[in-house]
Formats: sequence, structure tokens, C-alpha cells
Amino acid sequence: MTPPDYEYLRKLLKDHSGLDLSADKQYLIESRLLPLARKSGLSGIPDLVTKIKGGSSSLVVQVVEAMTTNETFFFRDKVPFDHFRNTIMPELLKARAARRSVRIWCAAGSTGQEPYSLAMCLKEMGAVLAGWRVEIIATDLSQEVLEKSKAGIYSQFEVQRGLPIQMLVKYFKQSGEFWQINPELRTMVQHRQLNLLHDFSQLGAFDVIFCRNVLIYFDQDTKINVFNRLARSMEADGFLVLGAAETVVGLTDGFKPFPERRGLYRPSGARTSAAGAVLPRVAAMAARL
Repeated sequence: MTPPDYEYLRKLLKDHSGLDLSADKQYLIESRLLPLARKSGLSGIPDLVTKIKGGSSSLVVQVVEAMTTNETFFFRDKVPFDHFRNTIMPELLKARAARRSVRIWCAAGSTGQEPYSLAMCLKEMGAVLAGWRVEIIATDLSQEVLEKSKAGIYSQFEVQRGLPIQMLVKYFKQSGEFWQINPELRTMVQHRQLNLLHDFSQLGAFDVIFCRNVLIYFDQDTKINVFNRLARSMEADGFLVLGAAETVVGLTDGFKPFPERRGLYRPSGARTSAAGAVLPRVAAMAARL
């Protein structure tokens, strides 16, 4: 791969996904895109670049998906789910007692382990949520991983990563070498393809946003832009959950850290659109627990 080809692919990835590769990541592109080039009947990455420049939009999508990290597992990092059980939901149960509804967004939900982990947390709350309407929206840039999430089918290796055995037995059905999450939990999660670089105001306002381990791949200006738009998509007393290596500090005044809760943030001001109007709430299918 020539230096011009690498620079072309770096710009393409940043423009289409926000992925900001440093100058020394040529090996990463080669390791992930060479198999794609060969699968497409091309001799190598230079031919791949030539075909993209020729107007192959489908190949652009495949390149972005091949380069996007989809590493995830059930109850990943544990702490955010402890926050969800012990801090977020108890506060929302009090704050939303009148309307009895909660909206949750898993941005970059990948193959579904995060939204389904949240669904299991909610189910474990039992009668406390009886009569409540709960929506979990899972979005991702990749349609391929969204389809896997919709199916809710995981290998033995995948269910062994972070999933307590009692929850595996309770919420999954085994089929040969694979496990499928129960239909009841699958219906709790709505799936939509979405690029965080694009406008997402049409999703409406959320009480909780999980946006973990994705912004670390963006440059500072892109992070600032996404954070400010996330703040406008959240209820004024909502919660933002970030990955352990991510922070809003020094990037936006739209959020403030939640005291003594690592990775947990709350909006610091009123939730309004760029024009100052209150964001609309969208009607959507919801799971009644």
C-alpha cells in the first residue's frame, strides 16, 4: 500500500465513520482490508482504492464495517451496569413516577450484548416496573452487526464472556452450539442503523444514553460535536454513560460528572435544539414489563 493510498483511506474512514487513525496505523488497515480486497476479487489494497475512487459506494460501506471495532460482551466492564441498577433506575423510578416511562439509547450497540444486558437488568427488577413503558433503542453504523443483534444468537464463547450462568439459563435457549436470547427480551430492543456523525435528533429525547467505547476513536472536534448533540437529545435530568477511558471534561459544558460514579454524567443545562426549541418526543413501540 502506497502512502497516498493510506492517506486516502484515512480520510475516507474519518469522513464516513469518525474513525481517526494516526499516521502509524498502516498495518491495521492492511490486516483488515486485504482480506476484503481478496474477497472482492481484487489483487490488493491499491486495486481496492482504485475501485472506490471509481464510485463503488457498496465497497465504501464494506471498508468502513471492516475497520470499525465491534468488540463487546455481556455486562462489559461491570461498573456501568452497577450504576444502572443502583443509581440510574432508582432515581428515574422516582422522577418518572407520574408518566411511568423510560427511554434508553445504546449508541454503537454493536452485536447486542449491551442492550440485552440492560434488558436483563430491567427484567431482574421484576414487579417494581410493572405497568411501566420502557424503550431500548440500539443503533449502530453497521447493518451487519444490527442483524446479528436482532437475531440474538450467540456462540458458547460469546455467552461465556461476562454473562452470569444463572442469567444464561434464565434468559437463553440452547440450540446446538449456540444460544438464543428469549423472544421476550428481544422484543424489548428496537434496532436502527445510525451514524453518530449524522443528525440523530429524529430519535427524540432519552432518559439514559449509553455511548461507550466509541468516541475514543474520534478526534477532539468530532467528540465535541457529538457530545453537544447528545446533550440536546437528553432529558434535563437524564444520564449519560461513557466508557472507562472516555470523559466529557474539557470537551463540553453540556454534561457534568455525577459525584463518585466513574463514567456517569448528567446534563448541566436545559435540553434544547440548536434553534432553542424543545426537542420532540417520538412515539415508538415500547416494551411493557
